[in-house]
Amino acid sequence: MTACGSSEEAKSSEVRLPPRHAGFDYQIGGPYKPPSDVRIVARDRTAPPAPGLYNICYVNAFQAQPDAERSWPADLLLRDADGEVVVDEDWDEALLDIGTAAKRKRIAARVGEWIDGCADQGFDAVEPDNYDSYTRSDGLLTANDATAFIALLSRHAHARHLAIGQKNTVELAGQRKKAGLDFAVAEECGQYDECGVYAEAFDDRVVDIEYTDSGLRKAISGFGDRLSIVRRDVMVSTPGSEGYIRRTR
Repeated sequence: MTACGSSEEAKSSEVRLPPRHAGFDYQIGGPYKPPSDVRIVARDRTAPPAPGLYNICYVNAFQAQPDAERSWPADLLLRDADGEVVVDEDWDEALLDIGTAAKRKRIAARVGEWIDGCADQGFDAVEPDNYDSYTRSDGLLTANDATAFIALLSRHAHARHLAIGQKNTVELAGQRKKAGLDFAVAEECGQYDECGVYAEAFDDRVVDIEYTDSGLRKAISGFGDRLSIVRRDVMVSTPGSEGYIRRTR
């Protein structure tokens, strides 16, 4: 047995991995009582875990929330050649500058505090969002920057006995071991015919959120007996809210 193999087995024994093909609910828009068939729930780091379930803690690790941009040191926000902050326009979030080892270390220290909060609350795993932010960086960041950064988060999560999930970024699924990732949180893998890639890379430990009925049908048709799949509204709202949707068939 190689030293690397021993390390992987030791890591696996210290974290609790999500169950395969289990009832799942994606509640990052606000917590509520999970339906009775749910065994896995994902919630924002500011919310408490759901008692008795496998809990995934959502952390925005690669971008700054719209209301938190000013709380970051100015030099840790990614800037273009004109000195302007590079923004994910879909969500109005500034990208964090993970382009150097020194900056990755500083950003990881702050995100690590959030991961500590997840562990202290009793979550089982962490979901660092926006792994794919390098694809929105106008070429200023690379896939290697992203994997180097998430590897820092993986080491920290495992040290706190938390599993860590790859959020989207199907093109880097083959880097899961290098990055230290344990499972996948995929949005619309049915809609975009990506579920098979995640399933192979993560041995079916995949939770999938579909935002359309057609995506849900495709995901269930191909992987309904293997993956954890749910249909949510795109704002992942709470019951009673206008537009709330949660379906599993």
